[in-house]
Amino acid sequence: MPAYFAVIHKDEGSTYGVSWPDLPGCTSAADSLGEVDALAREALQFHLEGMREDGDTIPAPSSFEEVYATHAEDEGFYGVVLVSVPEQVTRRPISLRVSEIDLAIIDSAAAARHLDRTAFMVSASKKVARGEA
Repeated sequence: MPAYFAVIHKDEGSTYGVSWPDLPGCTSAADSLGEVDALAREALQFHLEGMREDGDTIPAPSSFEEVYATHAEDEGFYGVVLVSVPEQVTRRPISLRVSEIDLAIIDSAAAARHLDRTAFMVSASKKVARGEA
């Protein structure tokens, strides 16, 4: 089960941002600390799967001490958390037809949360399914 230390940051009036120093480009965001774990796990899973599909080498994780020492003084630093994902998760491609206006809204909302389109749509769908939205 891959596990990486992620840095949580939060500026006043913003969501909780999550990033992985070992995995540039892998980011997530959550409206509350309660959502950080699930959304961070989802983002890490998507990122690692994409790296595997692209044939990229997956780096070894840094230690907690390395991550903390490097980022503890960053502006908005909130903490460091260990995020792990199951080794294999089967993803199935789907095809959707969405109006250009709706797609622009989806992409804008995803970007505001530092998510890609797929991660945003899955996250939003899960919230609706759980009756949270």
